[in-house]
Amino acid sequence: MSQQVSLGPFEFACGQSVEDLELTYETYGERAPDDSNVVLVCHALTGSHNVARNPNRALTDGGTSPADQATAWWDDVVGPGKTVDTREFFVVCATVPGSCYGSSGPASVNPETGERYGTDFPPVTVGDWTRAQARLLDHLGVDRLAAVLGGSVGGMNALDWARRYPERVERVAAIATGARLDAQLLALDGIARRAITTDPDWQEGDYYDTGREPSEGLALARQLAHVTYLSKDSMDDRFGRRSATRGQSENGAEFSSDPGAAFFPYRDVESYLDYNADRFTERFDANAYLYLTRAMDEFDLAAGYRDLADALAAFDGEVLCLSYTGDWHFTVAQGERIAEAFRASGTSVAHTVIDSEYGHDAFLAHPETLDAPLRDFLSDGVRGGAVRDDGSEHATDDDRPRFAPVHASLFGHG
Repeated sequence: MSQQVSLGPFEFACGQSVEDLELTYETYGERAPDDSNVVLVCHALTGSHNVARNPNRALTDGGTSPADQATAWWDDVVGPGKTVDTREFFVVCATVPGSCYGSSGPASVNPETGERYGTDFPPVTVGDWTRAQARLLDHLGVDRLAAVLGGSVGGMNALDWARRYPERVERVAAIATGARLDAQLLALDGIARRAITTDPDWQEGDYYDTGREPSEGLALARQLAHVTYLSKDSMDDRFGRRSATRGQSENGAEFSSDPGAAFFPYRDVESYLDYNADRFTERFDANAYLYLTRAMDEFDLAAGYRDLADALAAFDGEVLCLSYTGDWHFTVAQGERIAEAFRASGTSVAHTVIDSEYGHDAFLAHPETLDAPLRDFLSDGVRGGAVRDDGSEHATDDDRPRFAPVHASLFGHG
C-alpha cells in the first residue's frame, strides 16, 4: 500500500532547500533477508508510485489504463509471475519530488507559511530525484539494488543511478530513453509550458484554492506531448482522416471553436486528444507539469564529464538498453549511443531493438513487447537468451553486433 516518509531537510541542485522532503512510495513482493532482490522502478513523466495493483490497495476511479500513468500504470509488467516477478523481487517505486501524487511538490503545503508552495517550490532536476530515492532507500535500510529500471524520463533517472551511485546498483534497464532531449523536443516542451503559463487561470502559479485552475493550458500541453508519444504511422493507421463519431461537446475538453468549425469535420484524432486531455487535467497539476518537464529538459547524462563514456565509466554492473523503432521521442540511435558509451568502458551491455510502429508509449501501451528481454535480463543479465546481442550461447564483448532486433510480430503486433 502507499506509504509516505519524511526524509528531513533536503537541498536541491538549484541550492534551495525544503525543511522536510516527503516521498510517497509503494513496495511489492517480499524483501530478501540479505536485500539481494530489491528492484527500484523509476516512473515516467506523469507517473506515480503506484506501479501495479497492490493486494492491499484498490484501483481508484480513472487512471485504469496503463497509458494513463497514474494508477497501476505498469500492472502488466510488475506482479506475481509477470515480467518483474514479485515472487522473486522486492519492488520499490516512489513518486518523484516536484510531482503531485503525494511527494513534496508545488501543490504541497509549505510548513513555514502554511500555504501551498506553488512556484515557490524549488526547481527540481533528475539528479534530485535520484538523490531523493537514495535517501528513501537509506531510510529502508537498502544499501544495494539488484536492479534499477525505468522508461522515458524514468530511464534517464535509471541511467543517473549508474552515473551517480555506481556502487549501489548491479543492473540497469534503460527503456525508450536517451542521454538528453534533442532540440525539437526541447522546443515542443517550451511550447507546452507556454500553453500553461499563458492560461489566464494559471495566475502566476497561485491558483490553488481559488476555484480556477489552468485546465485549458494544461490540456493543450498534454495534447502536444501526446502527439510525440505516438508515431506518424500509428496515428495514421489508428485515426486517418476520419470524422469523430461523437460531437466535440461530448469530450469534456472545452476549447473555443473557430468560425469554420460548423462546416468542417471534427476529426477522430481531435476527439482522441480531447478525451485524453480531459482525463489528464482531472488527475494532474499544472505547476507539477512545468516542474517535471523542466527537469527532463535539463537532464544531460554527460554534463560535467568529458563525454558520455566518461560519465558512465565508474559503473561495472550490467546494462540493458531497450529501444523501439517507431519511437521518435527517443530514437534507436539515441539508445545505441548510450550502449556504445557503456561498451567503451568494458561494461556488459546489450541493446535490444523492438520493431514496433506504435511510438514512444509502446513500453506502456504494449508492455508485452519488453517481457522477454527484460525478464531474462533481470534473471540472467546480458547473457539471458532474449537479450544476448547475437543469439549465440557464448557471446563476447568483442563479437557483439551493434544491437539485437526483436520484432513486435513475435508478440502479436505487426
